[in-house]
Amino acid sequence: MARKKFQIPEMYKSPVIRKVKEATKITDPMKKDLQPTVLDFGPVQFLIPRFFGFCYGVENAIDIAYRAVEENPDKNIYLLSEMIHNPTVNEDLLKKGVKFLFDTDGTERIPIGSLKSEDIVIVPAFGTTVEIQKELQQVGIDPYEFNTTCPFVEKVWKRGKQLGKKEYSLVVHGKHEHEETRATFSHSAEHSEVVVVLSPDEAEILAEIMTKDRPLSDFEKYFGHKSTPNFDPYTDLKRFGVINQTTMLATETQEVMDILKEAAIKLYGESDILNHFADTSDTLCYATNENQSATLALAETNADIALVVGGYNSSNTMHLVEILEHSFPTFHVRDAGEIKSETEIAHFDQWKKEILETKNWLPKDKSPLRVALTSGASCPDVLVDEVMLKVLEFFDDVKEVNEVIEPFEKVSD
Repeated sequence: MARKKFQIPEMYKSPVIRKVKEATKITDPMKKDLQPTVLDFGPVQFLIPRFFGFCYGVENAIDIAYRAVEENPDKNIYLLSEMIHNPTVNEDLLKKGVKFLFDTDGTERIPIGSLKSEDIVIVPAFGTTVEIQKELQQVGIDPYEFNTTCPFVEKVWKRGKQLGKKEYSLVVHGKHEHEETRATFSHSAEHSEVVVVLSPDEAEILAEIMTKDRPLSDFEKYFGHKSTPNFDPYTDLKRFGVINQTTMLATETQEVMDILKEAAIKLYGESDILNHFADTSDTLCYATNENQSATLALAETNADIALVVGGYNSSNTMHLVEILEHSFPTFHVRDAGEIKSETEIAHFDQWKKEILETKNWLPKDKSPLRVALTSGASCPDVLVDEVMLKVLEFFDDVKEVNEVIEPFEKVSD
């Protein structure tokens, strides 16, 4: 996909991390080197992954949303729900007068029926359902005029539609309550029978139902609430493909595909598999793949701790945390404000689904302390800068920022 030039508000631009990204684009134009960059401040070093932060889809969404606000000062402007899962961006749009029609879980805040045809509605990067599109059209609003749906989400929908025309059912690897998966489910259900699986574990359950190693009643138990009406795993999974929520772990999506493909081979044989299982690996989002691959490389370093910056409801951010926490203590923070002091940090625990307060989180006895630092695809780089600068405040005799980034500036000049 050709890289568009996006207009990103100055407030989101980073004076530090941006220099590192610009330099690595020049030194590694083919994107083959996944080794993290080390920013050496003396007593503390930051390990910065090759890929992280704003992706194409997020930059596209921000560009469209802010232009809509700037060019229509006298109109009511609504977001269907959070445009991206980053509180800083969403809070800024609210300050500019934008209102949300729905919460992220789909709960209605403002009835669409109360809107007027001259109002502006911005569709978020996750896309929206066919049902909501029709509701907007009924009140005279074009849901595609300010559509920030990520092109890679739309690519998944198009691939699903191609399979639907060939009478394939669809298995969606995703979180069924997530806005993107709700949208993908809705679009897919227009042409195919659909079932959502969360994980390889759920894929194993579905595979065992397919092969009758589990009772049919287990389908209703595990998938009845996230499948099209009257979905029959015996008939509807005779021909199927797997598509995904683009922010899921790419390795897990591949695992889900492999598990279900093996079940199909068991039922229909290797020689006839192409008539029963569609290869959809070409729908995996390149940015998700890049960020996760770079994070896996980061996890292989000898860092002492990791800080991951991003919204607490950001699926892609949580997957980065999941990768890193196997290697070292990892703290998911929404911004620098969560770092209370060198002895206390507030951070999100996705497994407990709560914000924890952890004492003595910063092992200052390490010399130098090595901090793996990254962020989710919906997180502005400037928030990563602020987290880094906050940590530096806890150390004496650190090098000046300008001195540390000077080599990267020379590459970019």
